[in-house]
Amino acid sequence: MKRLLVLIAFLFFNFTVNAQFGKLLKDVEKGIKDVKKTSDDASRTAKNTQKSVNNTHKSTNNDLPTGRDFYISLNGNGRDATKNQPAKELAVVVPQVQAGDRIHMAAGTYLGATERGSDIFDVPVSIIGGYSPDFSSRDPWGKYRTVLTGTNEYMKESTERIGILTDKKFKDWNGTVIVDGLIIDNGPRNRYLHKKGLYILRKANEASGENPSPDTPGIKIRVGATTKVIVKNCIVTNTAPSQGAIDIQVGKNGEALIENNAIINNTGEGIMCKSLHQGADGLPQYNIRNNTILFCWKKDEIATYGGNCLMMDVNTIVTAEDNVLGFADFGGVNNVKQCKNLTLKGNLFVGHKKYDYKEYNTMMKLDDLDDYGQFLKNTTGNFSALIKVPTNPQWAELYLARKDINRGEIEANVKVSNGKMNQVRGILGLPLQGSSQGAAAEIWLHQLPLEDAIKAGLQTYNGKGCQKP
Repeated sequence: MKRLLVLIAFLFFNFTVNAQFGKLLKDVEKGIKDVKKTSDDASRTAKNTQKSVNNTHKSTNNDLPTGRDFYISLNGNGRDATKNQPAKELAVVVPQVQAGDRIHMAAGTYLGATERGSDIFDVPVSIIGGYSPDFSSRDPWGKYRTVLTGTNEYMKESTERIGILTDKKFKDWNGTVIVDGLIIDNGPRNRYLHKKGLYILRKANEASGENPSPDTPGIKIRVGATTKVIVKNCIVTNTAPSQGAIDIQVGKNGEALIENNAIINNTGEGIMCKSLHQGADGLPQYNIRNNTILFCWKKDEIATYGGNCLMMDVNTIVTAEDNVLGFADFGGVNNVKQCKNLTLKGNLFVGHKKYDYKEYNTMMKLDDLDDYGQFLKNTTGNFSALIKVPTNPQWAELYLARKDINRGEIEANVKVSNGKMNQVRGILGLPLQGSSQGAAAEIWLHQLPLEDAIKAGLQTYNGKGCQKP
């Protein structure tokens, strides 16, 4: 009987354990199924979320991978453009870069691929120069200068030395384009009369194998809506554009910071602030500060345009502060396009031939700004002072000796020919052609040695302008 009771107890215990284990096993299996279901749900949610994000990015031009780094060095020899295996020229990475990528350039003098002297990007990228050969440190105006120039050979590029033109493909890219620490010297790209570096020529000569002097900016950036632009710590010299040596154009709700640059010895405008937006709201905003802009020449010796340190479009908001604006053929600030949101604060104006500031056809000196400047929102702390620019005496003597010719005098001296061609033109009611009057000047945008441009940029003037980055 006792054995029977023990057996019954064992069977009951075993049944109970098995029942509990079976229940536990079922619970575990159910839990696994629940976890799997939750995981599947999470996976579907993640896929749906990613799909939504991708669609959002696609609709705003932000679907491209961003933030990659490329490296350029004269010692490079490949397409990888990594820090350990840099590429040799910017042209190598032009087909590879995507929106938001960064290009780092080591010290050296870059002529462009096949020495064409121009590099153009149609995606929003950033270019940073002034690195040591191993990219471990920077000194853009000192030990590690990244100089972008070219050669003057027939059929080489005459476009801007650096161009980032993204408004077509990236109309509303919400990011920042940075150009930092580049030195642009177009002296070797220009064509000079008798090749003496004294008088620029704007036409090519196929017989001698010479290109025209490029009628283009040193740095040109044109971006769409919401894109921000930063140009800083750059030097631009010996460029011969009709408009800006640094030429920036931004779209609706865009912003541009142009800071700590030396823009010295160029035709056209030192800095040109343009707008791609025509509406009343969302005007592009420019902040131009701590730049040194010197020796802005008009287009040629009889031109009526160019020759200003700053110029801006009507549909812009511009604040210019603590800049040095000096020695322009016409003036410091040309607001003939009637920007109605202009602030001038703490700028040094010196040595302009016609005016410090211009609205409509009204040319003003600094003392006139408060009384007659209709579009000026603020004019605090602007002043004039004598300054000494560290250029070599030979260049300075040539600058002072140049002839600034009046167009009216040239036209008054033109004699109308009575040849057969003018007789035919008269019969057809076309204007008669006069005798050709060549340029009387022997000096126009004579080449400034790069070392002088750097010295002028390294020096501050009464605490204003750029300084060593």
